[in-house]
Amino acid sequence: MNHGTGMNGSVGNPMPTGSGTGRTDAIVHYVSREPFDPRAIEKMTPEQEKIFLASQKQLMWWKFKRHRVAFWCGLFLAIVYASILISEFLAPYALETRNSKYIYAPPQSIHLFHEGSFVGPFVYGYRQKLDLETLKRVYTEDTRKVHALRYFCHGDSYEFWGIFKADLHLVCPAEDGDFFPLGADRLGRDVLSRIIYGARISLTIGLIGVAVSFVLGIVIGGLAGYYGGWVDLVVQRLIEVIQSLPTLPLWLALAAIMPVTWSPILVYFGITLILGLLEWTSLARAVRSKLLSLREEDYVLAARMLGARPARIIGLHLVPGFMSHLIASATITIPTMILGETALSFLGLGLRPPVVSWGVLLNEAQNINVVALYPWLMWPVAPVILVILAFNFFGDGLRDAADPYA
Repeated sequence: MNHGTGMNGSVGNPMPTGSGTGRTDAIVHYVSREPFDPRAIEKMTPEQEKIFLASQKQLMWWKFKRHRVAFWCGLFLAIVYASILISEFLAPYALETRNSKYIYAPPQSIHLFHEGSFVGPFVYGYRQKLDLETLKRVYTEDTRKVHALRYFCHGDSYEFWGIFKADLHLVCPAEDGDFFPLGADRLGRDVLSRIIYGARISLTIGLIGVAVSFVLGIVIGGLAGYYGGWVDLVVQRLIEVIQSLPTLPLWLALAAIMPVTWSPILVYFGITLILGLLEWTSLARAVRSKLLSLREEDYVLAARMLGARPARIIGLHLVPGFMSHLIASATITIPTMILGETALSFLGLGLRPPVVSWGVLLNEAQNINVVALYPWLMWPVAPVILVILAFNFFGDGLRDAADPYA
């Protein structure tokens, strides 16, 4: 017997098994032809796969939906921003339509029943007289004049986005009546229509301003966080100087520099640049802190060794890793932009007529006597408050959802 090989007979035959029978059992080599499944040992149910194999975007969306207030605020903002695309259609009147018979007319209530019978949405006409003691126009409802509202109707003509002329409106007054659901101003213009038109300016100026600050914050903060050293030192001191300046006086000073001869479009972009140039500092600091911690990661070192330039490393490898946090931060910055435009226009240093924004509309409510006599001129402050609150709740929800593993 060959004890060195441990075999019986030829090399390669297994040793005999069994108790003295002399029979040998060959070890069968089994090869499975099924596709390799790395998860065969720990097989997951479909419910488990939905959670454990979900992408980060799916996890963020699930977590965001759990924040009910943020979800409904986001839906409200989506509807508001969608409405600015069709402001001319939604407004009952054209932007500059005036009715000298109804100067400072109070809001009209919408009714459904007249003298016990259903009529549908309608308003009563005005009966007016002049108070000879105060020289104030006094308006009262004339229940004899029933003005049924019309829907998807032809009314004041307008140029849709300055492209083509149209006259279709969602709601119109009766053929021989008027409709002022939020009252009229000193020139007899419908306050509701002007609020709808003003939303287009006030809401877009926030988005454009945030886009400017977003670009500046990523570029400047990215350079400071990636290079460090004296670049980081200079950027940090610059940020501290800008943040140490009081915001409102700085806005006022920069807005006062703009020439009065500028067209409304130039003033619009000037205000946008002012707001964007002063709001990038917080975003730049967030980018810097993230890049300081990520620039020593292995994938960044690998990109450097492969010869990637700093701009490519920052833009393609570093920034996308925390883009969700940046978007959440930018969303919270938009209300500041809207409030900035509203404050400047309210003080007469921002947008000026014929441009219509919520701040321009509130400019007419500066006189406390006017507000005391005609309180409906303060209606433009309502959408400002609603949009600001919605953005704050929406931003909080996005910020929480940006880190779905927390």
